[in-house]
Amino acid sequence: MQRVHLLVFLLAAAFSAAQDLRTPSTEPLTADAIMARVAANQDRSEALRKQYVYRQHIHIISHKSNGRLLREETAGYDVVPTPDGTQKQLKLITGRYWNKGKYETFQGEPIPNSGSLDANLVKDFRDDLSNDKTKDGLAKDLFPLSTEEQKEYEFKLLGQEMLAERSVYHISFGPKDKHDITWAGEAYIDAAEFQPVRVFTKLSRRIPFGVRTFLGTDLPGLGFNVVYKRQEDGVWFPATFGTEFRIHAVFFFNREVSIALENSGFEHTHVESKMKVVGPVE
Repeated sequence: MQRVHLLVFLLAAAFSAAQDLRTPSTEPLTADAIMARVAANQDRSEALRKQYVYRQHIHIISHKSNGRLLREETAGYDVVPTPDGTQKQLKLITGRYWNKGKYETFQGEPIPNSGSLDANLVKDFRDDLSNDKTKDGLAKDLFPLSTEEQKEYEFKLLGQEMLAERSVYHISFGPKDKHDITWAGEAYIDAAEFQPVRVFTKLSRRIPFGVRTFLGTDLPGLGFNVVYKRQEDGVWFPATFGTEFRIHAVFFFNREVSIALENSGFEHTHVESKMKVVGPVE
């Protein structure tokens, strides 16, 4: 009889273990676990983004604090992949600038009044955004999403909600070192594919009082908003980027800057490739 009881016990234990193997864990994911999957997918996505060509438009405006527009430029690029990043060919540049009491318009290069403070300011921002060492058309240090970048950040899960008809995790992030001046903000992560859908950022802390007081330099309002778009084969690209902020430098230079970037016209160059994602897919 004891042998029968022992056999029943062992069968019940084996059945329970089999049930555990078949039943997915219902334990809620932590912010760190979610972002670890995001990092893995971001690392894999770099290779997949090499397979796309697309168009990029960058629109930048510089104006005084009183609202007067001083310079406006719109640049259009064709973007093609390279082994190390992307290569961007400027196709068209147009703009206008304030000159001797009126606006002058221009199209093509060389751009007029290129040595002015505002022309240099606009060019510097455009060059930073059209960084050719990234696979997605934006400077990679703007996003604490890859494995290497996440090492310096801490994350907190704020909840799960719907965004653009997809279930997303709402996560806040900031630097582990509270003394760092870097990015802090919020990210919406697709709950099925563990890819960023939207990211908002701001500076993690103000520029130190001594710098603002003695050097007269500040960047109030600096931050960005990025929206990602999913391609048919599962690759996610930044589709739009936007920011507005003020620059106060060395007491006499005051500007308000608006930047808008759009990636569009994505074309897949190797249609046989497929994406592998970490985590369940709807």
